[in-house]
Amino acid sequence: MLNNFMNFFTDYLGSLALLYVINALLVIAVIFTERKEPAATLAWIMVLTFIPIVGIVFYLVFNQNFSRSKINRLTEKEEFAVNSSLKRQMESMDKGDYDFSGNVAEKWKHLIKLNQVYGRAYYTQDNDVELYTDGNLMFEAVLQDIKNAETSINAEYYILKRDHIGRRFIQALTEKAKEGVEVRLLLDAMGSRYITKSVLKEFTAAGGKVGYFFKPKFAIFGIKLNYRNHRKILIIDDKAAYTGGYNIAREYLGQKKKFGYWRDTHIRIRGGAVYDLNARFILDWRFTTRENLPAVKPQMENLEAGTKGIQIVSCGPESPKEEVKRAFMRMITYAQKNVYVQTPYFVPDPSIIESLKMAAQSGIDVRVMIPSMPDHMFVYWATYSYVGELLRSGARVFIYDEGFLHAKTLVVDGEVGTVGSTNFDNRSFRLNFETNAFIFDDGFALKMEETFRRDMEKGHELTLEDYMNRSLIIKFKEAISRLLADIL
Repeated sequence: MLNNFMNFFTDYLGSLALLYVINALLVIAVIFTERKEPAATLAWIMVLTFIPIVGIVFYLVFNQNFSRSKINRLTEKEEFAVNSSLKRQMESMDKGDYDFSGNVAEKWKHLIKLNQVYGRAYYTQDNDVELYTDGNLMFEAVLQDIKNAETSINAEYYILKRDHIGRRFIQALTEKAKEGVEVRLLLDAMGSRYITKSVLKEFTAAGGKVGYFFKPKFAIFGIKLNYRNHRKILIIDDKAAYTGGYNIAREYLGQKKKFGYWRDTHIRIRGGAVYDLNARFILDWRFTTRENLPAVKPQMENLEAGTKGIQIVSCGPESPKEEVKRAFMRMITYAQKNVYVQTPYFVPDPSIIESLKMAAQSGIDVRVMIPSMPDHMFVYWATYSYVGELLRSGARVFIYDEGFLHAKTLVVDGEVGTVGSTNFDNRSFRLNFETNAFIFDDGFALKMEETFRRDMEKGHELTLEDYMNRSLIIKFKEAISRLLADIL
């Protein structure tokens, strides 16, 4: 018996030693072979050093690298078409020849230029935009547009669940596929992991096509939490498009007791920006399915649905530019009156937090609204820590109490606003694939401001005094979460 015990003890020590060797190699890999931000590198070293066994599991699940050259590649002809169009538009604006449809876009042409140069975002000003802040109204509008589709439906979602809302959505797509409409459904392999082949059996039998973004080779161990396709895009007949924060599941319609009312923001666009959203979808679809669809159409119908200016800006880990974040920073630093932010997760990097602090210290009315309840505990307490910084700089922070706030919006001076899938956190800025619409129209921006103020009435203000009087337990939670902020 003693001999058996000694053998077991020796094997245990050997296994433990092997784990520590693997752990040490991972630490070396993080330091020397992966080009991460210094804060993220230090966070990973801390996790791997102090909780080595659990840290290895975290590293395998959260960390991932991939070949950037394979993502979102345009053909040579498409590159030429995009570059030529952008070049002509930028030259016209630089010379003062461009005929802006409104004063707002002309005033904010520095932001338009940034998005053109940095985000390769074409500016269109023939758009109409509808704002949705209630999931039920948004979902019914989506189903109606799907019902009326005649030629094509392109849908891209981070989360689609197989509850009664998800099945209703899939059934609507299936009916259109049976009618001969080209229907493509692109889902994130992790966010929509429960949408299996059996759930989509009738859809695919009807001719519908499906793709899973970054589908793992191994169902259980291959899944990665980083580099997810967080976009929510729906394009109908190249004539109407939706984007914003809503996924397709019952909680987004306020039908899940845990969250209560779900407060989110989505938009429906008609006009030239629809083509830009569809191009975004096609690039993601081509990468996922290898179906060679044209991302840039040689002849596009003139939609002319309105006079609102829009740029569609996307970002993702395939590019180090952080295009959406840069546009956020430009809006914040050029604000003259006010900056209103709504986000469920506020874990910004130093550039964003400093931009907001400087705006507040310059006398700009900076207001940030976050939810009252967490859906990711560490992220919530990191959020609480960062809003504390803003309060010390003179910004105002509001807590939304009537359910869960999931809106991802920024509006400045009642002139320019943005709605999309991008949260104010490092995960959205660096690790996920995101898309935002930047809207240059004072009427729409004022509508966003009015929505923010109505939401203020459904919550309470977190004052600096309240924050400074928080309990020691909350301070401890903040401290731990803040250390992990760069890998949350």
